[in-house]
Parts: sequence; structure tokens; C-alpha cells
Amino acid sequence: MTHRSPLAARHASPLYAVAMLVFCGFFASTAAGADDVTNADLGKPFAQVWRLQGDVFATGKLGTSRRLREGATVHVGEQVKASSNGEAVLKTSDAGIVAVRPNAEFVAERYAAEGKASDRQVLRLITGSLRVITGWIARFNRNDHRIVTATATIGIRGTDHEPYVLSADTATGTNKPGTYDKVNRGETAVEAGGGQVIVPTGKVGFARAQDKGVRTRALMTVLLPTLLDRVPDFYIPGAFDAELDRYAESLELQGPKPAPTAAMPAPTPATAELPAATVAVVPLPAGCVPEGIARHWLSRFDYAIATRHVRTILGLFAPEMTARATVRNADGSTTTLHFTRDEMVQSTLRSIASLKDYRQRRLTVEGRLASGESEASCGRLDIRSLVIEQGVMNNAPYRFESTEDYVLELRNGEWLATQAASTQR
Repeated sequence: MTHRSPLAARHASPLYAVAMLVFCGFFASTAAGADDVTNADLGKPFAQVWRLQGDVFATGKLGTSRRLREGATVHVGEQVKASSNGEAVLKTSDAGIVAVRPNAEFVAERYAAEGKASDRQVLRLITGSLRVITGWIARFNRNDHRIVTATATIGIRGTDHEPYVLSADTATGTNKPGTYDKVNRGETAVEAGGGQVIVPTGKVGFARAQDKGVRTRALMTVLLPTLLDRVPDFYIPGAFDAELDRYAESLELQGPKPAPTAAMPAPTPATAELPAATVAVVPLPAGCVPEGIARHWLSRFDYAIATRHVRTILGLFAPEMTARATVRNADGSTTTLHFTRDEMVQSTLRSIASLKDYRQRRLTVEGRLASGESEASCGRLDIRSLVIEQGVMNNAPYRFESTEDYVLELRNGEWLATQAASTQR
């Protein structure tokens, strides 16, 4: 049984909605090679184009090709191909990264990021290289986060790595055709020919392509995956690698996140789902580290909510702050609410008296420099977080899943939110 939020049930009362959304952090309820008929993920959004250089194309099942642009959405089942001058960085909704190198070609065959035990990501790499920085799906459900090639399957263990399919026509005497995987952080498992090799940080795993001819026992041994003594010379940095290095480091600093339970869809009562809120304030990093600043600000906000510290809550928002919340009503329609900081003050005070058994889990936290900003100026940030929150308010259980967006501005040494938005999932 899925519990609808009191906000949905009482959508005729905007003031009540404001109180819930503001105090509780802008709530909202939110197999490789499979046959198309049984693949429920086909056509669903897989990722958005975050960075782009040169020509990169996406081709659907009907053969229609389109040139990708920044901000465009890539869907499950589309074949993405980069030209010789093309590179793209795709960001998935679980905060993962798939960077497409020149001449690379791949298909996202499976993808679901719903905060459930069934979340999955399966990529088929046809040729060329990707750089993959895993998001929270790899931490929650590593068995369904993998990359498949013609010669191997790469299992993900929460990592930053670069799978590479070297075809026979581009192989050399030194570099044999097959599947390579260079691990920058974490580790992967390369499986092929009935064997497996664990690839640690700084190493490259290799699964050789099968030679034409009779398969002998000796040949089967040759086909087993192995670790290479050196990094092949065809591994070269991509155009966006410096930025991706910082992104991967910021994810690493966040540390491991708790895995979702099998009972992720809300049981009865809804408040039994998440563990009790244990919020710790993350230290503010030195220098311009958008992800770290985002985590610091959100942790202060979450701690203030958990401890009912109104002054801290108000001190995190600029006086002229504007907020927007898009929520789902009981009949499936949506309502968009707008409110000011003064309205937020009143609703926050009202909410404190009736909120009980508060639970929260932030699945992702992202932060980046706002448009026009640089590391030197570092005055405005855009941050986004996927969050699940629940509890009891006015003796009624609620459960929300939402995507939260904030614009932070540095004023007199303090990061203040000037804009806030929540979208129900």
C-alpha cells in the first residue's frame, strides 16, 4: 500500500502545503541484451548532456538520428555515438557520470533510479571508450550496475573507471583486440571466459577477443581476463577530465551511503521505513569546492530541522528568498506553489508544533558553480539533492520523494539560499 502525502490529500489548502514543504526540506513523493518487448526501461530518460564538444549523435530504435546539445536528454535504448572530434559528459539522475570519448559508441540498455532495491544501470559498450563515475545505484545495488561488451562483463563496485573496447581493425601488435578497463578509483570485476579478475585502483583489466578458428582448451585459457603490467598508450585524458576528476573526488569525500531496504515502497505505517534521523553537520571545505559547500549547507539545514532550531533555518535563507514547489494532488494533477521568506517563517513555526517521528535520507547531493562564476570568484552555486523524507504531522503519516534545487550566494562569508525549488517525483 502506498501512502499519499497529507499535502496531496489536502491540496485545497495552500497554506498547509507551504508549512509542510518549507519545514521538512521541500518534501515531495518521489539485463543486458534483453528483448525490447520485456524491457520496461526502453524510452525512459537515461541521462542529460552536461558537457559537450564536437559532434555526438543519438539514434533511436527506428533509426532516427539527432545531434546532441547541452541539456538534451538521452533515453534508454538510444545508441550514442561520438565522432572523431566529439566528446560528451552525460549525468544520470543518480548523480552518476558517463563520459563519451571520441569514436565511442554505446547503448544504455537498462536504467532505473527510483530509490528501490530494483534500481539498475546496464550499458552495452560497442566500441571505443567511456569514463564512468558511478552514482548511488552502484552503492545500493552493485549486482545490477554493469557494462557489457562483446568479450566481457564489467561489474561495478562503486568506482571511477574507463572501459575500452579495442576493435580488431584498430589493434596493434602491442595492444590486442578486446575489452580493457582502467580503474581510477575503487575497483571493478572483469568477467570473461568463465573467469574473473578484480581490477584495483591504478590497474587495467583485459579480456581478449576470441580469435577465429577452433576453440581449444589452450585458447580458453588465453581468453581468461587478466591484469596488465602497464596502462596502454591508447588511454589519453578527455577534454573534460579535469572537471571529472574534481567531481569524482567530491563523491569520494561524501563517503558511503546506506543502501535502500527491500521495503523501500512505503509500508504501513509509513514512518517505519527510514531509520531515525541522525544528522551531522559536514565541515565547510577550504577553497571553492561546490560539492563540499553544497553538502555543508544542506547538512546545516537538515540538522536545524531535526533539532527544531528555527533561527538556524531562517539564517540559511536570504531575506528576499523566493521558493517554488510543484506537488502532486490526489487526482494525479500537479499544483505549483510560490512563497516568500516571510511566509516561510510563519509556516516553519507552525510546522514545528506538529511534526513527529521525522526520518530523512538524502540519496544524492550535487553542487556546481552558477553560470558566469569561476573558481576565482566562487560567489554563487547551484545545488541539487534527491531526498526521501517522512514522519507524522497532525497525526497523519506522510512520505515524500523530491528533487530539491537551491541557488546559494556567498554574503559576508555565509552561504545563503536566494532561490529554492522542489519537484515531486
